[in-house]
Amino acid sequence: MTQALDRLAARAEIVKLARVLGASEERFEFLQDVPAADIRTLRDQATETLHTAHQPVLRKLVSASGIIPVPVLVTLAQKAFGPLLSARLAGLLDGDRGVAVALKLPAPFLADVAADLDPRRAGHILSALPTATVTDVSRELRRREDWITLGRFVGGVPAEIAEAGLAELNERQVLEVAFVVDDKSSLSALVERQSTARCAAYARAADEYDLWHALFDLFAHLDDTLRTRVVTAGLAEDPELRARAHERAAELGVESLLS
Repeated sequence: MTQALDRLAARAEIVKLARVLGASEERFEFLQDVPAADIRTLRDQATETLHTAHQPVLRKLVSASGIIPVPVLVTLAQKAFGPLLSARLAGLLDGDRGVAVALKLPAPFLADVAADLDPRRAGHILSALPTATVTDVSRELRRREDWITLGRFVGGVPAEIAEAGLAELNERQVLEVAFVVDDKSSLSALVERQSTARCAAYARAADEYDLWHALFDLFAHLDDTLRTRVVTAGLAEDPELRARAHERAAELGVESLLS
């Protein structure tokens, strides 16, 4: 089963690599048998290259911005810098100033910035944002069906902020996001706090939207007790759904996740 799970992980990494490089997923299908960790390394290297380009100029901009009032910075971000440059600058800003600017920007613009932001560089800002701001941006990203951006932030922010963002998503959308989360060690804690009814709905969403690969990948990152709870909640009362789940698990080579 390890090999089957590795292929699921590689599939998720290919999706994220394609996003970073602005190319189609199909272009990187040849990487399907490459270890997911190696694809992740390539993606991290590409991200690092993009975010460190023109650092001296960016640092000068940040230094100059220190004397500019926040309302003026907000206008500059939207009218002059744009989302991409704003995302690059965010990682260099002081946390309090970054939060002050973010709170005055509209959610659609913040969603644009989030799509180009590296959470590892802006964690000092993201972790200090109020829940209301996170919720507004999550709703906008949900409207755009930008699961990759949402997934990057689930593992990169405190649990309570991630939970606030996921609360805005239905079960299908949670599966889409969970599949592309970078730090999947956080998934158990998030799923554990969800109701049995919602846990049961994940299997139905996987069946309806052909997201079995995402559901099984989620199962693989839950501890045994929690996985048993979610599997039982979703499949115990519906023999037909249970049969389809076992069929798809066999196709993907992950049958033991349902035992």
